Amino acid sequence: MAIVCLDLEGVLIPEIWIGLADLTGIDSLRATTRDVPDYDQLMRQRLSILDEHGLGMNDIQRVIADMGPLAGAHEFLMDIRSRHQVVILSDTFYQFARPLMARLDWPTLFCHELEVASDGRIRDFRIRLADHKRKAVAAFRSLNFDTVAAGDSYNDTTMLAEADHGVLYQPPQQVIDDFPEFPVARDYAELREAVETALEGRVAV
Repeated sequence: MAIVCLDLEGVLIPEIWIGLADLTGIDSLRATTRDVPDYDQLMRQRLSILDEHGLGMNDIQRVIADMGPLAGAHEFLMDIRSRHQVVILSDTFYQFARPLMARLDWPTLFCHELEVASDGRIRDFRIRLADHKRKAVAAFRSLNFDTVAAGDSYNDTTMLAEADHGVLYQPPQQVIDDFPEFPVARDYAELREAVETALEGRVAV
């Protein structure tokens, strides 16, 4: 039996913070885990920028309301889910992800939570579990699942290394250079092929 573990932003949906940067014109909000490997540092930076500009949950929800899956993502996900268990392992937040999960037909999602004040200000964030992507994959392996993991950023690399088969999906060149041990898929057809090749001979569900 197999489980396919996928990152969310950059793999199935656009980067939410880049969408907010486009809406507000604040270029410093474009930084993602492709640029800043330390997720705690990145989120502290983001919350500081939001406070500085008086932005809150309502502004981010405006971005998400106009956002859908990446082109071909829904079809890719439905195809993989028809044959294998799929879990989305993301460093986003449930408050952000819920409307996007609806547009992806509600795959299972493990991520984090925000602390939001009554006026919409984002006061803080709560990490569900440090290094949760890697630990989730390790737990699946301990349950005797063969695991394939795919992601695009620095914060995905421990998950990819823990999985039986790790694949980078459309990563920036810097991540490719820093982690040459992982194969790279440039589109969903290549990612689908990588998953099925890795799991060839395994029982589909």
